[in-house]
Amino acid sequence: MIQVEVAYALPDEQIVRVVEGEPGMTVEQAIQASGILDAHPEIDLSRNKVGVFGKAAKLDAVLYPGDRVEIYRPLIADPKEARKKRASQGKQLRKGGGKAPNSNNQG
Repeated sequence: MIQVEVAYALPDEQIVRVVEGEPGMTVEQAIQASGILDAHPEIDLSRNKVGVFGKAAKLDAVLYPGDRVEIYRPLIADPKEARKKRASQGKQLRKGGGKAPNSNNQG
């Protein structure tokens, strides 16, 4: 038997379930065995993307002991469209996240 984790994150909650299965268990089999689909009917495996340790995976991908299967929620906004919208409004992303240091400070 192998053990894997199945994870699904909501804005205010993260669900992680440990699943045991036979060697050769697939991503889809682990998700089904986790019970997450019963608890969260909004998940549609034909639409929601899945991954293993943050890398996209297919539902028929074979899992290995200790793998972490992740079910991803759909994006609320398309990142490319959001960037275009900011650009059209004259907004720019700032790198560094803060103001430049004051050159008058001695120290």
